[in-house]
Amino acid sequence: MFERAVTNGIQVEVESFFVPEHSDKKGSNYFFSYKIRIQNSSHTSVQLMSRHWVITDGRGRIEEVKGPGVIGQQPELSPGEVFEYESFCPLPTPTGTMRGTYEMVCLNSGERFNAEIPQFFLVEPNSYH
Repeated sequence: MFERAVTNGIQVEVESFFVPEHSDKKGSNYFFSYKIRIQNSSHTSVQLMSRHWVITDGRGRIEEVKGPGVIGQQPELSPGEVFEYESFCPLPTPTGTMRGTYEMVCLNSGERFNAEIPQFFLVEPNSYH
């Protein structure tokens, strides 16, 4: 299952996965990966400048992560282009959520806006009975 949000023609889709081989339940270390697909459905070229994540673990503790680009890149997307990447998130609990924004800039006007990253769930499959 994936989540989707659209802001100013920038579509962001997210799909998350529990990674048992990198998790240590006894040590309260749960490892999740996620795939992001960003599609430019607007009529102008844009560049992803930075990211802002809000990560909430199963106890309600919030961590914010901000930084330039994603996976070391600041991709440019012409109309119709897609950029995909995978990343990960360790949590001390078997459940949590992530949401956030990408700061985008329109390359022809210099206008900046935040493209929504929809909230998605990080769930270890056996955490619910």
